[in-house]
Amino acid sequence: MVHPYLFLSFFRSLLEPLHITEAGCDAIAYTWLVMGFLFILSKLATKAITSRRPDGMQNFMEIIVSAIENMVVETMGEHGRSFFPLIATLALFILVSNLIGLIPGFFPPTANINTTAACAIIVFVTTHVVGFKHHGIGYLKHFMGPILWLAPIMFFIEVIGHISRPISLTLRLFGNMNGHELVLMIFFGLVPFLVPLPMMLMGLLVSFIQSFVFMLLAMIYIQGSLEEAH
Repeated sequence: MVHPYLFLSFFRSLLEPLHITEAGCDAIAYTWLVMGFLFILSKLATKAITSRRPDGMQNFMEIIVSAIENMVVETMGEHGRSFFPLIATLALFILVSNLIGLIPGFFPPTANINTTAACAIIVFVTTHVVGFKHHGIGYLKHFMGPILWLAPIMFFIEVIGHISRPISLTLRLFGNMNGHELVLMIFFGLVPFLVPLPMMLMGLLVSFIQSFVFMLLAMIYIQGSLEEAH
């Protein structure tokens, strides 16, 4: 197995001409590692998809995909199925990115604010593109409030509220993962054996919860843009 430091050194040498910081290089390197892992996992899970006797990997991934699909339908309704690829991709990417930080010597990409901001911006842009596509110019009614004479004030309040969404998505995921990573590093530095194990178990729980919260909020925001303004 390639040592993570050799892996990082290779990526840093490639990104050095772009004057990217060391932390940024690490985040980019591990992001590519996560994407490569998910690509290989998808290939392994679908290699026997036409077979009458699917293998264990396909059965395992079908359980995960079905669970995410059911959650999308329950939250957004049947029309939410068209957003399943986006929601599932974000959920799996964030989950694997969170979990990779539990491996000694590895760094979770979601502990870098650039990675979490990129995911949040995708949700933000998708929400408003879908809103305008579904409602046309009438989507602006979502920002006007229920009373006509208050519309100018409500517009600015609603705009601020919508802008705060990607900020909250970014900082929530980044803060939880970066904070856990720092605490885990401190415990490993002080007592490198049994004491950090409870923190790693907590990190496992946090990884799943943060992935679920991000996915749930993304579905709620997109669903909100599809609803009729009142």
